[in-house]
Parts: sequence; structure tokens; C-alpha cells
Amino acid sequence: MENNSEKKSLRNLLLEKRDGTSFDLMKIASEKISKKLKKIKTFRDAQKIGAYYPIGSEVPTQDIIQELLSDGKEVFLPRVSGENMDFKKISDFSSLESGSFEIMEPKIDCETENNLDVILVPTVGITPKGIRLGYGHGFYDRFLSNHKISTISLTLEKQVVKNIPKSDHDILIDWVVTEDRIIDTHR
Repeated sequence: MENNSEKKSLRNLLLEKRDGTSFDLMKIASEKISKKLKKIKTFRDAQKIGAYYPIGSEVPTQDIIQELLSDGKEVFLPRVSGENMDFKKISDFSSLESGSFEIMEPKIDCETENNLDVILVPTVGITPKGIRLGYGHGFYDRFLSNHKISTISLTLEKQVVKNIPKSDHDILIDWVVTEDRIIDTHR
């Protein structure tokens, strides 16, 4: 668990900001984000895609997941086990159950596959350079430090901030997609 007070207060501020987004605004933003996401070649070409089921005020991913499944792509969602997580294949939303932190995750008997082409990463805040602020549990940083996979953060424009304190274990995100723009963090 992250114990950096600067990160903690920034996380609370950004969550409060995001939680204040109206349902209608979020719906419009998520449609724009979904369209922009398809412009990223890495995402379009990917066969095995890691995604997440949204909680709270996260950018909704259900339509993206459904479209990927309809397009015949392989979709994997994280399942937490202790300090770690694995990605498990889903065939539809009935493959999910309520798991750690009350997050919908694949059932235990779903096939595990951690060698993915790209992963959509849930984000509380992010910088244009790809320094991501998550929920402070470190699951994605631990996973990504052991697996070289392209990463895309789906987030609202108001969650993109100039500075986030970077820890040694923080893994940088490759792409940031908001309702307004696509940021290639390697540029």
C-alpha cells in the first residue's frame, strides 16, 4: 500500500473531481474516448487485450469490452489473488463475479493468460509523460514490472495533471486517451 501523503491527497482530490462528473457527461466522454482508442494502431492490431470492469466513476469499459468480443478479439480481465493479479479470459459478462474490492472479475476457472498485446489500465490521475496514479495498491505496477505489454490509460481530461510524484516501482503508461486527445507518452 502506498504511504506517500502527497500521492494520497492528490488521489483524493482527483477522485472527488471525477466522482463529480455527471452521468450524461461521462457517457459523452466515454463515447469520445472509445472512438479515439480505435485510432491507436497498437490497440487496433491487438488480438489479446487486457481490460478492466469499471468501478465508481471510472470511464465505462463495458461497451468497449462488448465490441472487442463481438469483433472476435480475446478479452482478459484482472483477477486479484493476494498481492498479485492475473489476467483471465472472458467470453461474455457472465464469466464475471464480484471479487476483491467488490470489483467484477473473471471467475476462478477462466483461462489465465498474462502474455497480452495491450492492457487498458484504470487510472485516477496521469501526467502527459505517463506517470500514473492508481488506487495505491500497486497491482498494475507489480504485474507490468514482470510483463512487457503496451499500456493505455482511459481517463477524463480533468484527470491529466502536470505532476505526480513518481516512485521507483511506478511503471509508465504508453498511451493516454481522454475525451479531447490521444497522448503518446514516448514523444
